Amino acid sequence: MTQWRTARLEDVAQVLGGGTPSRTEPNYFGGGIAWATPADITKLDRLYISQTKETVSEEGLRNSSTKLMPAGAVLLTSRATIGFTAISTVPICTNQGFINFICGPDLVPEYLAYWLRTQRDKMIQHAGGTTFKEIARGTLRKFEIPFPPLPEQPRIVDLLSRAEGIVRLRREAEKKAAELIPALFLDMFGDPATNPKGWPVATVGDVLDAADYGSSSKASSDSAGLPMIRMGNVTYAGSLDLADLKYVDLPAAEVERYSLREGDILFNRTNSKELVGKTGLWDGSCEAIVASYFIRLRVQREVLSPHYLWAFMNTGHMKRVIFDTARGAIGQSNINSKELRAFSLPIPPLPLQQQFALRCSDVSALLIQQSAATAKAQATFDALLANIFDNRGTS
Repeated sequence: MTQWRTARLEDVAQVLGGGTPSRTEPNYFGGGIAWATPADITKLDRLYISQTKETVSEEGLRNSSTKLMPAGAVLLTSRATIGFTAISTVPICTNQGFINFICGPDLVPEYLAYWLRTQRDKMIQHAGGTTFKEIARGTLRKFEIPFPPLPEQPRIVDLLSRAEGIVRLRREAEKKAAELIPALFLDMFGDPATNPKGWPVATVGDVLDAADYGSSSKASSDSAGLPMIRMGNVTYAGSLDLADLKYVDLPAAEVERYSLREGDILFNRTNSKELVGKTGLWDGSCEAIVASYFIRLRVQREVLSPHYLWAFMNTGHMKRVIFDTARGAIGQSNINSKELRAFSLPIPPLPLQQQFALRCSDVSALLIQQSAATAKAQATFDALLANIFDNRGTS
């Protein structure tokens, strides 16, 4: 059996911080040296980073605490969103939201990056701060990392990268499937911004049977009662995400008042400026209650298909209209029922809408399959990661 060693991070890698050049000196930025912020890392769908949104100049580098690191440096986000990792393929520096590593001769960068991912919960436990959590460099450098002899590390990395590559492919397939419904809408009905097919135009209010606000009762993690559909259960793209459900126990009269039926439209009336107006379509998969941050819409089905209104509200055109209409502060914007009812809506023939709904159902079935495949691939990768690093002396 291969003998693994355990060492403190500071004994097998150089541990560095970052910094931000003064924003009052324009010459410090735009000089072509990659300078990473956590936003560059948290949205990566792969292990490597080759470019950053911002760059700094040689002058900015000299006059700040940020440090230029060689290609192969391991970057770890250390504040707010703790535990995201990436490996630079180019010389790079970072802001102060990172703890960075230059591996010594006994450690492969990719091996370190994967191991650091398994330590995220431990990092959060050791993090301090009131405004946002941050793990100190002095704390992290004393973490003990288990590692096999150098020749074995690339084999472990190859196994993990293959498994992670399958996850990435599944996610890409899921993303492409999600793009089918918007493309189908434009193909069948045209861009609603210009209404090229000349459909009659009404307002959203003209085709509604009801537009009601949801329940303001507080939901809890206790599974007593019915699930409450909250803001986080509808994505920006308009799909349902029921992974994180909370529950509410209401009297029968309130259940009747706030319950959801198959085909109900969920319009998010209060959220950030970027997210307000995201719109979901309830699939009737279970009995549920709608929360107060939604307006629950019920359409006149002799005129309009719920699928059509849902897809219309999620078009790029309506995203822009909603953004321009939303009122309020930066942190929270609102659109009320009156404003929602006033939105203009092209009305294609009902049979065409119903044909669209049937095709949406086919796509939704495909999306469920793709989502399940992604979840399975992710679970396989997570289990593999844990199996390799668990019980290797990481206390």
